[in-house]
Amino acid sequence: MSRFAGVRAVLFDLDGTLIDSAPDLGAAADQMRVARGMASLPLENYRPMAGSGARGMIAVAFGRGTDHPEFEALRQEFFANYEARMTRLTRPFGQVPEMLAELQAAGLPWGVVTNKAERFTLPLTAAMPLFATAGAVVCGDTTPHPKPHPAPLLEAARRMGLDAAECVYVGDDERDILAGRAAGMPTVAARYGYLGAAADVAAWNADAVIARPDELLKLLGMA
Repeated sequence: MSRFAGVRAVLFDLDGTLIDSAPDLGAAADQMRVARGMASLPLENYRPMAGSGARGMIAVAFGRGTDHPEFEALRQEFFANYEARMTRLTRPFGQVPEMLAELQAAGLPWGVVTNKAERFTLPLTAAMPLFATAGAVVCGDTTPHPKPHPAPLLEAARRMGLDAAECVYVGDDERDILAGRAAGMPTVAARYGYLGAAADVAAWNADAVIARPDELLKLLGMA
């Protein structure tokens, strides 16, 4: 029997899976460089690290890690910049709106489980019509533990009134697959996000890998 037989809902990671937020994340960090008289960097420099949020953006912009004494101040400045512009350039990935509409039409509810904090996730999803039909939005600080801990995924299933095994989780980072497996959900790795060419997706042991959003429909027997 298919690992996806009996699926009654689909849960998605946010950045790099449903939406391309790299342009706003990168711009928020690049604004910090320009404010310091440094040369602007192209979006292509920031995009591969977009899935790592503030940590990734600061590493690209300044080459500083979390152990640097200035990191926390830089992180707070980045947060302020990002909060002020987070919907300017962020868009759904191609095929995502159509794919979500197909899930809805087939009676499969969907939701979001992200490590992005509520401070950013809730205003962002409220501002984008794409999320009007989401059955649950669980953030990195909604539960005591972010992914790869299974707690956020289990909370999303609870909010949707389903057992975890009845939900499939789709994400573009290894922590997504680890969290899904720990929650007892079938998992799908999305190659079209922020993985980068060096990612060894096969080593994640996801139940399936998709190169485009519409391939999820085929996995679920809908196309």
